Amino acid sequence: MKERVLLIGTVSEVDFPNKGKLMPTGEIPDLPEESPAGICYILPTREYGSLNIKNVLPGQKWLVSTRQKGRFSKEANPVRLLEKAPYEIEAKCPHAAFCGGCSYQTVPYEKQIEIKETQVKKLLRDIPGIEEAIRDGRWTAIRKSPMESGYRNKMEFSFGDEVKGGELTLGLHKRGAFHDILSTPNCQLVHPDMQLLVRETEAFFRTEKTSYYHSYSKEGILRHLVLRRSFAENHILLNLVTTSVADPALIDRYKDHILGLSLEGKVSGILHTINDSVADVVKADSVKILYGQDHLMEELLGLRFKIFPFSFFQTNTKGAEVLYQMVRDFAGDVSSKEVFDLYCGTGTIAQIMASAGAKSVQGIELVEEAVEAAKENAQMNALTNCRFLAGDVLKLVESLEGRPDLIILDPPRDGIHPKAMPKLLAYQPKQFIYVSCKPTSLVRDLPLMLEAGYRIEKIGCCDMFPCAVHCEAVVSLIKDEA
Repeated sequence: MKERVLLIGTVSEVDFPNKGKLMPTGEIPDLPEESPAGICYILPTREYGSLNIKNVLPGQKWLVSTRQKGRFSKEANPVRLLEKAPYEIEAKCPHAAFCGGCSYQTVPYEKQIEIKETQVKKLLRDIPGIEEAIRDGRWTAIRKSPMESGYRNKMEFSFGDEVKGGELTLGLHKRGAFHDILSTPNCQLVHPDMQLLVRETEAFFRTEKTSYYHSYSKEGILRHLVLRRSFAENHILLNLVTTSVADPALIDRYKDHILGLSLEGKVSGILHTINDSVADVVKADSVKILYGQDHLMEELLGLRFKIFPFSFFQTNTKGAEVLYQMVRDFAGDVSSKEVFDLYCGTGTIAQIMASAGAKSVQGIELVEEAVEAAKENAQMNALTNCRFLAGDVLKLVESLEGRPDLIILDPPRDGIHPKAMPKLLAYQPKQFIYVSCKPTSLVRDLPLMLEAGYRIEKIGCCDMFPCAVHCEAVVSLIKDEA
């Protein structure tokens, strides 16, 4: 029988994104009231070494449990926080203790960006050229988000219950309990108007005694509430996602209730999306406009963008301006250059390059709706030097016209498809700019580019997610002619 062991340890460091190392202190823990029967208490020995633990901060002291398996497991589960790290402050968000979204709520922002930059540097350090880039100043200081709270322009809230059989809840998934939904009416990541819409939506459907969709029984009505907000216009696009059994009269009453609310801005569109899929994701079998329009207008670096319900757009609008300015700085003078923007989304980076004087910009994006939006946005911004294609980069990249001087890569979290990388490198552009939303993917892709004769010109981080563990990395590589 595998015995569970309690021990006390301090967090010596946390690797990207949230992989902590816990060093046992040698203290014998007291029996906690919540301790399950059968726990074996022992004085930690050298056999333990460091233990792996998630969702912790450097400098914290924890009571943890682990399993004794012959020797001892290297994985630890947090039981109770005994001492906070010296730099920690009180969380502003009342949901911080249970919500899984914001691991850095108790960390001052300057300390957050210090932790993130240190983690990314350590993650990349074994790649040839990184240490040299850090020493000679090619590693640029991390760029901060202009907003620390209320910065998200999009949030997906889920319907469910906090405890089995409990009252209807609208909010976010509990940390460590995916099927439990935590009511989050005061989420600090969104604007007060969005907080109010969450509270009112939850209260309305509680009063109506409307059921939520149960993934096990495949029964119920309510699935998600998706809110998008334009910072430029202070407008909100509300998208209620239900199964097809929803009563149209109920949905109509909900629409009227929302339109009767007093907001700082305004709800410019209300959508009703039908989703009968088994998967717990926001997708559409059909979308109906209940009120107003089906899109928002946003501005970035002097350009206007139309954003549709399922279009990808950076969730931190003000942070996106910082990120894209970083890309523009790394690109330098693009006058008369041929540019490929791969994984281009709604064409934000492509149009920024086009407006900066590029000869032509060609973009590829998998989501067809995003490509149509990119074309419309380019026309709206009077940019005639852009061309966008819908499809997989792996399949379409060889069909692009001309030979690029610059290829910009902003792939999804899993990075570049291994079979696509040789096709990209075969173009041999003078410069690559890689925007990585998951630096662990960059660890895999960057060495391939260096082996192909490119060298790091500039590299750095950009924080798009204050209070969360994520961090973007951006690297400029130029062809080493030697």
